Amino acid sequence: MSNKISIPGTTPFDGEMAAKGLALNKMCFSFNDKANRDAFVADPEAYMQKYGLNEQQAEAIRSKQVLALLEAGGNAYYLAKFAGIFGLDMQDIGAQQTGMSKDEFKAKLVAANNQC
Repeated sequence: MSNKISIPGTTPFDGEMAAKGLALNKMCFSFNDKANRDAFVADPEAYMQKYGLNEQQAEAIRSKQVLALLEAGGNAYYLAKFAGIFGLDMQDIGAQQTGMSKDEFKAKLVAANNQC
């Protein structure tokens, strides 16, 4: 029997996922430095190779799909740095995760807040 918690529609970030996503998260952490962001934008493939991303991680980066990045071991805090390169914010990420448009996701947040 597995001790993993199953939450439909999510990929829990545990020790196993941390190990799996180490290269991806190191790369995304590097985006704290503008020179690194610029280097990535100039040549994403070379930048991914520099950090040793595996094919699943590289394809997730190419697709810019948050769910694929999470499944590849990405940590949401580090992925936000990657998303910022493309002008995406946490609401864009939430919209991707839920399959909604950004406006629909924002409306859902407002509705949830109004229930409090």
